Amino acid sequence: MAEKLIEVNNLKKYFKTKKGMLHAIDDVSFYINKGETLGLVGESGCGKSTTGRAIMRLHEPTSGQVIYQGEDIVPYGSRDMKNMRKKMQIVFQDPYSSLNPRLSAAEIIAEPLYVNRVYKTSAETQARVREVMEVVGLEERLINAFPHELDGGRRQRIGIARALALQPEFIVLDEPVSALDVCIQAQILNLMNSLQKQFGLTYLFISHNLSVVKHVSDRIAVMYLGKIVEMADYQSIFRNPLHPYTQALLSAIPVAKLDSVKNRIILEGDVPSPINPPDGCRFYGRCRYRMDVCKNQNPELIKTDSGSYVACHLHTAKAEA
Repeated sequence: MAEKLIEVNNLKKYFKTKKGMLHAIDDVSFYINKGETLGLVGESGCGKSTTGRAIMRLHEPTSGQVIYQGEDIVPYGSRDMKNMRKKMQIVFQDPYSSLNPRLSAAEIIAEPLYVNRVYKTSAETQARVREVMEVVGLEERLINAFPHELDGGRRQRIGIARALALQPEFIVLDEPVSALDVCIQAQILNLMNSLQKQFGLTYLFISHNLSVVKHVSDRIAVMYLGKIVEMADYQSIFRNPLHPYTQALLSAIPVAKLDSVKNRIILEGDVPSPINPPDGCRFYGRCRYRMDVCKNQNPELIKTDSGSYVACHLHTAKAEA
């Protein structure tokens, strides 16, 4: 049986705004097994990145649990979290804004080593920097280069090297290739895959691109307006999507073949406000299968006979029957 490295239970994150409380994450639960990749997908503004940052405690959760190897890290103080960050790291979406423009590549990669006082001498630290640069495919001649002197792919490799410097077990990949050219995307994805095999890493891969997520994930969780609406292994998601929102997302994936005909599902209506979310299903106003029960009763995430998880009254009724 697979060992759970991280488990998220009933996680919530609300932001206070002038118009009220913004429900960025609203009662999200999932787990990630050791050595696997969980893809987290959804449209912009659904709460994907906030979920990754809340797990890392970059955003303090409003409530819920983040259990890492059996311990809830939400109540941890700053000293305990500093030790946890040696095990948990994050790679940000924009490979330029996430790097300090005043520091060279070597200084950026060495920063977490100095902060955590990993090595006693500067020579040991620099040796580790060179080692990590080699692992992520950065030439040694770039050791004193500044971020503005490099292309997007090399900048993102610096971000990955910085995350790897402390030898973590778990990495949040927050849309790590969305700001890169397609050919560079493939290089970074192949790099992340080889690093996972080499070091036994566990990933939370956040993206809005289902085509990318399909090739890197073991399981996929689909998020809509702060909630997980479907979660299953990648094959089940693509072969037999259960939630109407997942079906619409998959129908929007571009097809390369010119002679192919794809039935696209056009979603009508507007996305509800996260400041004042509806009491019932949050997808009710855009769903072609909506029923009366959907308007007033929020569907729970249930496990189906196939092993998939789905939050939809269409499947709740089947399970109860």
